[in-house]
Amino acid sequence: MKYLLLKHYRGGPTPAVEFPPMDQWTPEEVDAHVRFMRDFASRLEEAGEFVDMQALSAEGAFVRHGGQGRPPVTDGPFAETKDLIAGWYIIDVDSWDRAVEIAGELSAVPGPGGEPLNEWLEVRPFLGAEAPKTTA
Repeated sequence: MKYLLLKHYRGGPTPAVEFPPMDQWTPEEVDAHVRFMRDFASRLEEAGEFVDMQALSAEGAFVRHGGQGRPPVTDGPFAETKDLIAGWYIIDVDSWDRAVEIAGELSAVPGPGGEPLNEWLEVRPFLGAEAPKTTA
């Protein structure tokens, strides 16, 4: 069952730890952050749970169909916001619980000073995968 682990940039319900934007980190802090994520992907690959990962640029735009014979409508670059999509992992695991366990581990990626960010990660099942259990 495949799941998307969506890394928001300073998004989520409430920050667990306040940290400055990455462009204010030292080069060593950025390197440690990126190395953690690559090593994490390697561990998932060895376990047979890795499908893909990508980091995204902060630049981009919203685009939608402008109507018959009209150019696409664009809005952007992105509006100032605390919540940008920074990247993702796609994993293939046995259960929702395992997907949540992996997201929890990835949330501890180091930030400034080497401290864990404890960032929020959005876990989304692909259609057909076990979804989170909801209470009515």
